[in-house]
Amino acid sequence: MITEMNHVGVSVSSLDRSVAFYRDIMGMELTLQKTFGGELYEAILGLKGASGRMAVLKAGSLRVELFEFAFPAPRPADPQRPVCDHGISHFCAEVTDIEATYERMKAAGVRFHCPPVSAFGVKATYGRDPAGNVFELLERPRSD
Repeated sequence: MITEMNHVGVSVSSLDRSVAFYRDIMGMELTLQKTFGGELYEAILGLKGASGRMAVLKAGSLRVELFEFAFPAPRPADPQRPVCDHGISHFCAEVTDIEATYERMKAAGVRFHCPPVSAFGVKATYGRDPAGNVFELLERPRSD
């Protein structure tokens, strides 16, 4: 039985650019950065000769694990991939002031699908990281 979710893994074209985005724009803390490779990674990832660099960033209970593969050569993803396509469509990060977060990130060049909208008692919007991966910003009502 699953007790809690641990992290979301994302393959990226540039680890440095993605770390900068998740650290500096999303405000996450970089907790690990290293190279990877060898039999253990080949077995876990199911990729013969898998090697590259990886990083883990966290904010609260959300962890994002980024992989930049040196081998095998990855196929580039469509940065315009619609969220209806099969596969992981997005991950969600909860914020306390979605309007301010949206404006700050938009000013830094982050592309959003729309401004924050209110629905079902929350405010939310979808944005894209530098590789086009979709993330959601979510603000729940305060209980004070």
